Amino acid sequence: MAYIERAIAPILKKRIQTSKCLLVTGARQVGKSTLVKHEFSEYNRANFDDRLTRMQAKEEPKLFLLNHPCPLFIDEVQKENSILEDIKLIIDETEERGLFILSGSQKLELMKGMSESLAGRVSVTELSGLSLREIHKVKFNKHFVPTEEYLKEREKNIISYDNLWETIHKGSYPELYDIERDWQEYYSSYVSTYLERDINELISADSITFTKFLTAVAARTGEMLNYANIASEVGVSEPTIKNWISILERTGIVYLLQPYSASALSRAIKTPKIYFRDTGLACYLTRWLSADTLKCSAVAGNMFETFMVSEILKSYTNEGKDYKFNIFYYRGKDKSASGENEIDLIIEENGILYPVEIKMSGNPKANMGATNPVLDKIKEKKRGMGVILCLVDKKTYLRENLVALPIEYV
Repeated sequence: MAYIERAIAPILKKRIQTSKCLLVTGARQVGKSTLVKHEFSEYNRANFDDRLTRMQAKEEPKLFLLNHPCPLFIDEVQKENSILEDIKLIIDETEERGLFILSGSQKLELMKGMSESLAGRVSVTELSGLSLREIHKVKFNKHFVPTEEYLKEREKNIISYDNLWETIHKGSYPELYDIERDWQEYYSSYVSTYLERDINELISADSITFTKFLTAVAARTGEMLNYANIASEVGVSEPTIKNWISILERTGIVYLLQPYSASALSRAIKTPKIYFRDTGLACYLTRWLSADTLKCSAVAGNMFETFMVSEILKSYTNEGKDYKFNIFYYRGKDKSASGENEIDLIIEENGILYPVEIKMSGNPKANMGATNPVLDKIKEKKRGMGVILCLVDKKTYLRENLVALPIEYV
């Protein structure tokens, strides 16, 4: 089985030299175990998917750590995070670095354990599915932000991404790119594994109802989150839907894009938008069984937007950066025109707001950035270069402060 080089590997190697404990989070099957095993082969390994290993860690932690000496990699650590107390004792008694690497697929639950036991002692990173850069072996590894400096540097590594809709439909899980694997069989197994291993203890519903819920959410990727609407379709209560959405977010299946909050935007909508982190999984759940039918479907625009949002998030995580306080969207009536206006993404960096529109179009127009001036109302921030991220074949300025970019620039 060939190893696919991961962009985040050099970041992890740097952090392990300065941290006593490294935590790698991410959804199931994005390649956490493979990455650590390949890049840190000298580490001893323990997997908490194994019940006996987990039981020893819980009942006899000192014996467990004798049998698994440092440097130690513990996979799926959230399944028995009581071991974190014993790890804390070990790392507090030494100045040695790189003692532990931990991984797991329940991010916020892991973080809860970390905040209670290893606060200030652990370096946290997130691994996503394969990015377009990784699939096409592009070495550039900076997060997407449309500054002149970024664009000039990115242009040195531009290559054409062929078969884009094949990639959107296939998804980003490494196993689908490593071996010839039947697409439907893979995602069927993925959903079964996810239901049985990751969330079995977190929900009180039968698997059929929860799968129906998964499908309802997948059908709404790229849309504003409406709990009541989903609850009505699935046939469960709204509080249950809120809890289940939280579980999807914790386990890396969806991402909630928060609205940009500023007092100057008094008529902005405060509801988040929901995106599946993997378009292949969303396609499987909503029964789009080929790239061609997806490309010509009514959901193509939402799926394209979902894919590009995911790629932008990966550009942050692969550089070891947190995107939570940098990426937002806007929708509201603050602009003078009638009706609601929207900016697909607002990327904030160094006090500058960069508006980004994501359009499944090869013919971008300047009016696609018509809502951007609403950001000028926010006096404490500056508005930066606006972007139309689309299917155009070359970088094209539509106005002095608005540029259409091929998706290769992400």
